Amino acid sequence: MRNLDFSSWPALLTTLLGLAVITLIGVGIRLALMQTVQLRRERENRQINERLRTLIAAYKTLGGSFTGDLAVDPTHLRDLVETEPRSDRSRRIRDAVEAALSDVILLGTEEQVRLAAQAATELTQGRAVHTAELVISLRSFIRQVLDLDPVPPGLAIPRQGPLRPSASRGGGKTEGGGQESSRGGGKAGGGAGMAGAGAGLGMGGLVAPGGADDEYHR
Repeated sequence: MRNLDFSSWPALLTTLLGLAVITLIGVGIRLALMQTVQLRRERENRQINERLRTLIAAYKTLGGSFTGDLAVDPTHLRDLVETEPRSDRSRRIRDAVEAALSDVILLGTEEQVRLAAQAATELTQGRAVHTAELVISLRSFIRQVLDLDPVPPGLAIPRQGPLRPSASRGGGKTEGGGQESSRGGGKAGGGAGMAGAGAGLGMGGLVAPGGADDEYHR
């Protein structure tokens, strides 16, 4: 402020112009810094949301059941020696659990990665795997990230196991195929009826002249 010159109009204009330039530079730097911080915050939020979305999906896969068989059956080690046919339900459960474990190993916390790696190792060794402990860790972490109250310590929650896949829709497709076949048969029958009608008309065209000659001779 000591170097400001207000002695004349040109000096005043020059001083004001200098102050405006300095102010614009300061505002530009501040806006650039704010934009950089905002972009970084948005990127971090996207990463957190993607991580949370993946872990929630893994939680639903690993802990979607409260009843039935809560263990993952590694049937792939017995496929070569098993000759009798069996449902592929256990195989589909195992495949879904393996994908969920892979996501947890990628994006989980240190404890979750350790539990997921242990479960994956047991799967490769052909042993049945229980995911209840990993599910509890995922549940606590997800609730903490979402700023939800923790589960009450005295609340008894049943052990959770892998989500059972829904029933296969092969029967529905087969039934639909049967309906399509019946429709096709109906179309074929309709075509045959039309062909018969055409044949009848053709025969009528051949018979009609004979009938006319009979009437003429009569």
